[in-house]
Amino acid sequence: MTTSQTLLRTASLDDLDRITDLHTQARTAYYQAGGFSEPDLTSPEARSSRREMWMRALDNDATTVLCAVHGGETVGILAMGPPLDPDVDAAAAGQLYQIHVRPGSWGHGIGSQLHAAFVQRLRDASLTTGVLEAWERNIRAHAFYARHGWKPDGHQRPGPGDANYVRMRLELSPSA
Repeated sequence: MTTSQTLLRTASLDDLDRITDLHTQARTAYYQAGGFSEPDLTSPEARSSRREMWMRALDNDATTVLCAVHGGETVGILAMGPPLDPDVDAAAAGQLYQIHVRPGSWGHGIGSQLHAAFVQRLRDASLTTGVLEAWERNIRAHAFYARHGWKPDGHQRPGPGDANYVRMRLELSPSA
């Protein structure tokens, strides 16, 4: 699989169940890899809650949701929009809410393609900073974001499994 064959497109409500299922698979994989394995990761109630969250994101004009599609299958998703924390300047920053890639598609450049779309949206909006949160035990995500220039900014909040969510920042260099 190569990213040249992967199409990024704006998600719609028709994608809701595929997005929810992909999010569930990716989330379960990274939480379990970090030593957190609760039954509610894949419970019907947790899936319903994630589905409602994605429905709100798809219905929100301030949020952009993209799907990465390869061979007719949704293999990645991204959600972005204005910063959620009041200490982040919305006039300068956009937030990467989520990037998820189907676990069987990891390592094929799909996450990097989605990340590049996020950076382009920041530039298109004349924003100079990106912010995101990643669960501290999600070592794979931290390595991915570090490769793309993200750095922890010192802000943390409690997360599952007695581990924090760590906020990271990406400072964009002026575009040429």
